[in-house]
Amino acid sequence: MKIIFKTIIAVTMFTFTSCKKEVAKEATLQPAVVETPAKPAAEATPSFEPFQIMAVTHTVKNYDVWKKGFDEDEPNRVASGLTLRALARGMDNPNKVYIFLNVTDMQKAKDFATSPKLKNVMQKLGVIGKPEIIYSNVVRFAESPAEMKGRVRIAFKVKDFDAWLKVYDAEGSKTRVEHGFIDRAIARSIEDSNMIYLTFAISDLEKVKARLKSPELQKIMTNSGVISTPVTDFYTSV
Repeated sequence: MKIIFKTIIAVTMFTFTSCKKEVAKEATLQPAVVETPAKPAAEATPSFEPFQIMAVTHTVKNYDVWKKGFDEDEPNRVASGLTLRALARGMDNPNKVYIFLNVTDMQKAKDFATSPKLKNVMQKLGVIGKPEIIYSNVVRFAESPAEMKGRVRIAFKVKDFDAWLKVYDAEGSKTRVEHGFIDRAIARSIEDSNMIYLTFAISDLEKVKARLKSPELQKIMTNSGVISTPVTDFYTSV
């Protein structure tokens, strides 16, 4: 009887030991599970949204006197939905001022521009002559290197904006860069959408001036449907 009991125990121990070995073997054979860290979600590039600008150009008697009064008049501009986007001075005449204002309400902006109050402020600040005011939709915009303070704005009218844009894009920004132009903005007049205002930062002033006089550019403009003599302004961002 003892022999039978010992035999049963031996068989049981053998079976238990074999099971443990098999479990251990299976555990060893299981491939290790490596957790791959989740990739951060790619940030979406914000799409460009056209915006409206009120551009004012005028000459002043003394820039410093004018600038002080201009800064003090900011609350009146803000009340009319206007905020300063950029300020510049003419390259040849530093008392010629270029003011670019963001517009949130076009009618308010126009009312502000024609108000007797603004006229009085301009007179007190030494504005000479009648200001030029342009209202436009900016349909393309790109920042340029901060160290490039020089700007050129070219204004002209075209037969058809879409036809002109195809030729402009065909010329390409690379070609313009070779001639000293760094693309910044394309704007269309609120009153006449075929009136175009191009703004470029300047990397090489002499190249830009030479290009503007070149027969090649004249041909490109003619082929693109430009129907007015371009008006060019050179100024420096402040």
